[in-house]
Amino acid sequence: MDFLHSGLAAVQRHLAFVSVDPINWKFYVQVFSWGVTIFESYLLLRQYPLYSKTSPPEALASHITQEDFEKSQKYGKDKAKFSIFSKLFSQCVDSAMLQYGFYAWCWGAAGTILGKFGYGTDYEILQSIIFSFTMYLLSSLPTLPLSIYSTFWIEERHGFNKTTPGLFVTDLLKSWLVAFALGAPFLAAFLYIFKWAGDRFVPWLMGFMISFQLLMVIFLYSNKLTPLSEGELRTRVESLAGKLRFPLKHLYEIDGSKRSSHSNAYFFGLPWSKHIVIFDTLIQQSKPEEVEAVLAHELGHWYYLHPTKMMAISQIHIFTILAPLSCLPACSSMILTPLEAFISIGMNAVSRHFEWEADRFACELQDKLNEKSMNDMGDRLGRALITLHVKNLSTVWVDWLYSAYHHSHPTLIERLRGLESFRTKRAKKE
Repeated sequence: MDFLHSGLAAVQRHLAFVSVDPINWKFYVQVFSWGVTIFESYLLLRQYPLYSKTSPPEALASHITQEDFEKSQKYGKDKAKFSIFSKLFSQCVDSAMLQYGFYAWCWGAAGTILGKFGYGTDYEILQSIIFSFTMYLLSSLPTLPLSIYSTFWIEERHGFNKTTPGLFVTDLLKSWLVAFALGAPFLAAFLYIFKWAGDRFVPWLMGFMISFQLLMVIFLYSNKLTPLSEGELRTRVESLAGKLRFPLKHLYEIDGSKRSSHSNAYFFGLPWSKHIVIFDTLIQQSKPEEVEAVLAHELGHWYYLHPTKMMAISQIHIFTILAPLSCLPACSSMILTPLEAFISIGMNAVSRHFEWEADRFACELQDKLNEKSMNDMGDRLGRALITLHVKNLSTVWVDWLYSAYHHSHPTLIERLRGLESFRTKRAKKE
């Protein structure tokens, strides 16, 4: 606790000048946010010409049909064009709201609403909650048509959308209700701790936020799950988990096809009680032995403590965000938001390293468990990755800088080459 406090004091000393020097914070927020938007648009322009290629990379030529490749290219091109427009449009909206006092207006409106219920401006936490959700709801309205277009035109056109207009509206209203139900107590507790702890608020807020994250993992990821039915896949997964001593408590299937045909699998839970979740679309699109390979990769993340390591990194990240708050004016703290975009490059690099380790783990399962039946796990994982890529119409031609900024996973070609490298190294040892 004292170590964090001394670090915070050092940050405050270095930023002390902001309390006395006249600084046009609004100007710098605009510059930083537009700088990020222009950079991200540049990355899209780097990536866009690759969607005009007429054949897949040589490494994938034997794995993807020309028809599937052309579908992937069209899907990628449509998404890229939409991303450029939506990014510039959203930035223009955000800039206008900042420039013309939208946030100040929302704060005043929150005070007015508070007054109608007989509360004064001394109820800062309550006013902050009203302000946050007034701002959240009103600022989401200009970009709502973009979400509608993305769902009912782009995703629909390429065969991924399973959402009806009624379900879209229901999901939207539910998201607002959940945001309020979870956000209001979170914000109230956050601001209370901020005021109560004084200049030692950082370690207390860090402890509160990590506790909140753990609760959200359990709450959000356990929604709408049904037990995986008996059969070959369940037998394979339970056997693999048992051999690795993975603390599997429940094995679930999630109805991802209700809203989209994209596929996935993941695990969540506490250290002594884990739950594995498999999308029904993944089960439909891949063979049981290939799904098992995907889950072997996921268990590799558990084996190497990747979630724990990533959480530790995120705590350092949270400290770098919280530390300047005590010395920066409210508007100036918005500079941190666009700067976060560049931190994502470093976070992606860490995530990619973890993906390599998890892939290698799957390839080496035969040696770890002394199970000859798993000697083709790398091949199975490769086939599963290709199937997921093809079914999801994922891009196969990817610009390296665009990928470094946007992708937390290596590209398909990189992963296939990595799997081949792992197999080759293992073969040399035999």
